[in-house]
Amino acid sequence: MPADADSTFPEGESLGGYDAVFLSGSPLSLYEDTPEVRRSLAFMNALFSSGTPSFGSCAGLQMATVAAGGTVRQNRNGPEAGFARRIVPTDAGRSHPLLKGRPVAYDAPSIHTDEVETLPDGATLLALNRSTVVQAAEIRHDGGTFWGVQYHPEIGLDEVTGALRRQADDLVESGLARTRREVEEQADLVEAIHREPDRRDLAWRLGLDDQVTDEGNRRIEIVNFIEALVIPTRNARRGG
Repeated sequence: MPADADSTFPEGESLGGYDAVFLSGSPLSLYEDTPEVRRSLAFMNALFSSGTPSFGSCAGLQMATVAAGGTVRQNRNGPEAGFARRIVPTDAGRSHPLLKGRPVAYDAPSIHTDEVETLPDGATLLALNRSTVVQAAEIRHDGGTFWGVQYHPEIGLDEVTGALRRQADDLVESGLARTRREVEEQADLVEAIHREPDRRDLAWRLGLDDQVTDEGNRRIEIVNFIEALVIPTRNARRGG
């Protein structure tokens, strides 16, 4: 991990030699001045300057934001837990290849306690919802391009279940549930639809559609990133 003090590249390799870099969730709060945060931001700045395209979810988006000069804060509306609801592309997002195939509003797996407050110069807001200021963005900085989302297209519904159970006390404290049992009951429903994604009764009880229950739809941003940035970059570097 970039935050680890002893993290190094394999001998003879560098960021510029990779087709792409993917950054996902992290327990770090990017507004804290800690050695781990400083190392992560140094890595992100090196990634931007390398020109290697990068994609990030959750803390990955926040890391790119702060490295490029934006700001991150604690969620002003409390945790967004389980699923981000009614994400809406901006005018720029509706025509951006990152969100190709997404409808005019959609849900996605999400669990985070921090959010992007302000995007840096050179960034484009691509999607938002009523809970979170920035749900998707493109950041161009120091010769590099980053596409990111606050939600988690990379995880399965079983991982949503695990996150809810791990953070049950925090969800009760924030008012999203009255008791741990309520969190467990919600997690049980999510776990059940993970096992049987075609069950309409479970989708109805959870208020979900195939943007979440269908694995291909959940991961659409990752596929779009690979098709739009990774494959062309790789082919250009290899003379293809």
